[in-house]
Amino acid sequence: MSRLQVVSGKGGTGKTTVAAALALALATEGKRTLLVEVEGRQGIAQLFETEALPYEERKIAVAPGGGEVYALAIDPELALLDYLQMFYKMGGAGRALKKLGAIDFATTVAPGLRDVLLTGKACEAVRRKEKNGSFVYDYVVMDAPPTGRVTRFLNVNDEVAGLARIGPIHNQAQAVMRVLKSPQTAVHLVTLLEEMPVQETADGIAELRAARLPVGRVIVNMVRPQVLDADELELVRGTPRTAFAQSLSAAGLGGARRGGHAERLVDPLLRQAEEYAERYTLEEEQRSALGELDLPLHELPLLAEGMDLAGLYELATELREQGMT
Repeated sequence: MSRLQVVSGKGGTGKTTVAAALALALATEGKRTLLVEVEGRQGIAQLFETEALPYEERKIAVAPGGGEVYALAIDPELALLDYLQMFYKMGGAGRALKKLGAIDFATTVAPGLRDVLLTGKACEAVRRKEKNGSFVYDYVVMDAPPTGRVTRFLNVNDEVAGLARIGPIHNQAQAVMRVLKSPQTAVHLVTLLEEMPVQETADGIAELRAARLPVGRVIVNMVRPQVLDADELELVRGTPRTAFAQSLSAAGLGGARRGGHAERLVDPLLRQAEEYAERYTLEEEQRSALGELDLPLHELPLLAEGMDLAGLYELATELREQGMT
């Protein structure tokens, strides 16, 4: 199992929720997981019903079996201060630059630098070890940018390594890419059973593969329960209206006489069946398209009660049962 699990997806697919559930699932049975946020939205804090995350690794949950989930919201400016101290011993000078606004200026005019700092911090957590030689975290889960930007985001260190041929920046960029382009990393894509997210997932996978970044699995989120299967839908289409009315009457929903309560229910129920059949067909088409990507496919249910902390644990259990850990 890869130690760096990157989760991306089209906006609105619930990638942050899936990343959080995956972190919980991986932490089960005594493991320690770090959940990393790179977009500054504080989505992790909202999901775990805690206060906004500072720029420090903080325990936010205990998984079944005693495992622990830590979280980190990476701040590019503070990550740059860490970088200056680590490679140039410029901690004091870096803080002075921050007061002058130079760091904010640098990360704004050079967006690639921002991505280098974010990916570098996550990879540092993957490599970090205790004094006894064991890893501090068994797994690091990154809630990454959306599918349209994730390849450039993850591959930025390759560009930096090419620009800076020697020195600490070159060495750091190469160290990051050794993690990101190795079996230590898996990039998972979250989608819905809808045409646009599925197409963006297919495009994202092609881009990741072209950049030689390790693609992991496809996770279909918010899957609605199946009410009728294909055979049952065919039966609905072939059943006369009068038979529907008689069945409703037999179920105690009013007389079957013309104009009765059961008779009035037939048309609304048939319309619902037609709408369901249309959605069922579209979803099956998208499942077929996802199957052609030749990747492991997982499905997470749409939670009827909405997403809360209990729902997050429920999704984590689903991921474990489906072999994601």
